[in-house]
Amino acid sequence: MVKFNEALLDRTFAALSDPTRRALLARLSERDLSISELARPLAMSLPAVMKHVDVLCSAGLVTRSKTGRTVACRLCAGPMQEAMQWLDRYQRFWSASLDRLAALVEEPQAPDPAARPEAGLAPSSTPRPAAMRGRRPKTRGG
Repeated sequence: MVKFNEALLDRTFAALSDPTRRALLARLSERDLSISELARPLAMSLPAVMKHVDVLCSAGLVTRSKTGRTVACRLCAGPMQEAMQWLDRYQRFWSASLDRLAALVEEPQAPDPAARPEAGLAPSSTPRPAAMRGRRPKTRGG
């Protein structure tokens, strides 16, 4: 059994839980970008973007390098690889479960005798309440 670094997995999944951080990672998967380039399409302040980048850096998903006044960000996919290995165990579980379900559904079924109404049987009547027993139903006009 593979041992996983639980603290690293916790930080990775926590970082990936936010849609803004996932969007930042998606953009960084195309090329390295500066903080201002990362912030440009987002409807938030530069300090807010920097806080998201800090979380991604703490999780080991992004590295920063400073050249003069420009801070460049680069994607580091290593922690995501460990998260994918962790998730892969559950993918195998679900695949096996769904394969068993598909085999069960595709299996030819024998007709259920209880599902067919027997010919010639009258429909059952509902018993009358005790207060109504022995009384005739009322008729209109009389």
